[in-house]
Amino acid sequence: QLQLVESGGGLVQPGGSLRLSCVGSGFTLDDFRIGWFRQAPGKGREGVSCISNDGDSTNYADSVEGRFTISRDNDKNTVYLEMNSLKPEDTAVYYCAAEAVSGTVFFCEPNEYDYWGQGTQVTVSS
Repeated sequence: QLQLVESGGGLVQPGGSLRLSCVGSGFTLDDFRIGWFRQAPGKGREGVSCISNDGDSTNYADSVEGRFTISRDNDKNTVYLEMNSLKPEDTAVYYCAAEAVSGTVFFCEPNEYDYWGQGTQVTVSS
């Protein structure tokens, strides 16, 4: 059974950093494109960053470009989201998701992804 488990969320002050991890089990991660998405209270789910199955292609939302970095370690079946210079507007539940597709990542839309983790809360507040 394919499962994704996120970790690394928490409470951080504005300007701080967090690293989220997404560990896959029940499948080989390097066959899948992985995305990070977030949902703030009262808002829809939005794409944050996505990475191709081989790690050669990435896509970022304009709101996080230059502050967040997505990476993957297929040997560890893990994808990371390094978040720096965090802002209160980054507060949300963060989800990772997987899609069995290879090739260049041109966009990062949640409706393209079939498999989802349970989410991890990120709160940016002083």
